Amino acid sequence: MLAAVAAARDAGELSRVPGDALLTCANGSYGTPLALRLAAAEGRPAEEVARLIAERLPLRSETRGGFLTITAPGLAEGIAADSGYGRAAVPRPDSTWPDRPRTFGNPGFSVRYAYVRAASVRRQGTDLGIAAGPHEAGGPLEVRLLDLLGDFPGRTAQAAREGDAGVLKRHLERVAEAYHDVYERCPALPCGDEEPAPRHGARRTLAEAVRTTIGNGLYMLGETPRERL
Repeated sequence: MLAAVAAARDAGELSRVPGDALLTCANGSYGTPLALRLAAAEGRPAEEVARLIAERLPLRSETRGGFLTITAPGLAEGIAADSGYGRAAVPRPDSTWPDRPRTFGNPGFSVRYAYVRAASVRRQGTDLGIAAGPHEAGGPLEVRLLDLLGDFPGRTAQAAREGDAGVLKRHLERVAEAYHDVYERCPALPCGDEEPAPRHGARRTLAEAVRTTIGNGLYMLGETPRERL
């Protein structure tokens, strides 16, 4: 985003580059009021500034009233393929969550068990010959999970900036809660005599993204993820 603004500045079409892009994520897309901020500084219509930025973005984007919306396809695939996704210099707490009780009333168990479930989908999917496939946002449960996964780098950056690992812990708890809902209501593996279908490959990709995200979060907190509890 800022690279697109810098390119417009270098071309003499804009004169200012702000310090951040103020991205918010919803339904697999990203929205930013950056053009509105720049328009005020430039003394130009926001819609015009938004178009200048959109023309330089490699992703599909739309402008409306100076608000810029960017669609980033393949979010789950990108996370699953990036082993360093969202990592930042988050201060390690003296402790994370207690190991017991191993019930969903313990947020630590919920986070660790979500990692276990995602890792299990990976193992069993491989055994069944289900390859990871392209994932598109499905129902509301998957959309909510994708939004939380997409917000992960922003929350780790916030935790590093504020020196507060609690920001990361709380976000991991939300990711875990959302994944448990998806795991139980949107099965990634065939049931009984059901034949593997494209949706299973897509949901395996989503599970891989969850595994990457939670795994990185646990590492940043000083904890080694476990595939079995």
